[in-house]
Amino acid sequence: MEKSTLHQLAQTFSPIEIREVRKFLISPFFNQRQDVTLLFEQLVSGGEFTKESAWEAIFGKSSAFDAQKFRLLMSYLHSLLEQYIAVKEQISDKLGAQLQLAVAYRKRKMPAAFERVRKNIGKAIETQPLRNAAYHERQYLLDWEAHQIAYPQNPTDISLLRSAGKSVDIAFLAKKLQIVCLLAAHQTVYKSDIEEGWEKELVEHAEQGEFASLPAVAVYLYCYRMLRNPTEEAHFHQFKSVLLHDGELFSSEELHGLFILAINYCVRRLNAGDAHYYREALDLYKEGLIKDQLLEEGMLSRFTYHNIVAIGLHVGELDWVRFFINEYKNRLDRRYRESVFSFNLARLAYAEHNHGHVLELLQQANYRDPLHNLAAKTLLLKTYFELGELDTLQSHLDAMRNYIQRKRVLGYHRTNYLNIIRYAEKLLKRMPQDRAATAALREAIQNEAVLSEKTFFLGLVNDLTKAR
Repeated sequence: MEKSTLHQLAQTFSPIEIREVRKFLISPFFNQRQDVTLLFEQLVSGGEFTKESAWEAIFGKSSAFDAQKFRLLMSYLHSLLEQYIAVKEQISDKLGAQLQLAVAYRKRKMPAAFERVRKNIGKAIETQPLRNAAYHERQYLLDWEAHQIAYPQNPTDISLLRSAGKSVDIAFLAKKLQIVCLLAAHQTVYKSDIEEGWEKELVEHAEQGEFASLPAVAVYLYCYRMLRNPTEEAHFHQFKSVLLHDGELFSSEELHGLFILAINYCVRRLNAGDAHYYREALDLYKEGLIKDQLLEEGMLSRFTYHNIVAIGLHVGELDWVRFFINEYKNRLDRRYRESVFSFNLARLAYAEHNHGHVLELLQQANYRDPLHNLAAKTLLLKTYFELGELDTLQSHLDAMRNYIQRKRVLGYHRTNYLNIIRYAEKLLKRMPQDRAATAALREAIQNEAVLSEKTFFLGLVNDLTKAR
């Protein structure tokens, strides 16, 4: 039973929702079966129940288990729980619920009641802060319903129809441009230059008249230009400006996606060698954290946590990185919290040249994720180099190589970490007092296609050159 969709759905309910579902199930408008209510109690009781034990708890020991009847009972409860979450979503959207009320009054031919609700909705739409596609879509729905009421009384007046048409155009352009931007972002990752057949015409239409000045459309035009013309930085700055200054015009979910698009663009520019995008990315991360736009259901991805620390350290904002590491520790998934926290404290300690603290943090940590483990081993490698603990370093490199072989890390990561070991061993042997050999090693490191620690190794080569 634990693998059923019904059980999975029940496990998503918070304590407050469980209390709400109880009220929902005892309402005769929705449910008149006591066995359904009892089955729900079994699901949320916290214990592990088989179908047979749940049957016994509901129908008693004297009743023989009926598999078909129990499947139907589960199906009925599942249907009711789906109805509950649908109703919950509907009533959480107060404006949407009011629009449904307006539709109901229109269908019941109650124009006075409809007009009262319409005025309230119009006022609410204008006073709420959002000016995204949903705002224009609601304007369209309200004007459309008002037209349905007004047209029979005054067939010559098409002003509401024109207004509805304008609003639906804006909503369509905003939503379609959002899709275009997501496709363009996807194509940058998967190396495709193919444009959709309607893309050029859509953008040209959006750039006409007043469309381009409306926030719902403008933000995606800036985003589109940024993605399609990555070397023209003005587009990025226009897009960033909207996020930082007009973010309240968009829903939290939409703004989250926009921040991710902007940050991913910065990462791509960094990969292309544009180092000043470290600062741009950090500004976006900071603003996203302040506005809670990087959190998902109150939690921060461990990958985002790692990236923020890496960029903050590169920019040199060590005090802010320390604040971030500690402030957002409890926003990490509990499964990874301690390991991610200790690893990033070690990265900070390394940046502060506190090598003893690096060793203390990393040698005691247990990293279950292979890539996380290898990142920690690489940081240890660098620390041993800087401390001059060369015998320990060689043992560490041997263990690191064995770990890679055992874990069968594939693709880019396998190549990268084996290259790190290879160049570390070359440097561990201490190049002879030979300028040509040193130059050859430097050139090999520079030309290595897959080597994440290229800067570190080049620094060691330069140190060897100065020591001669």
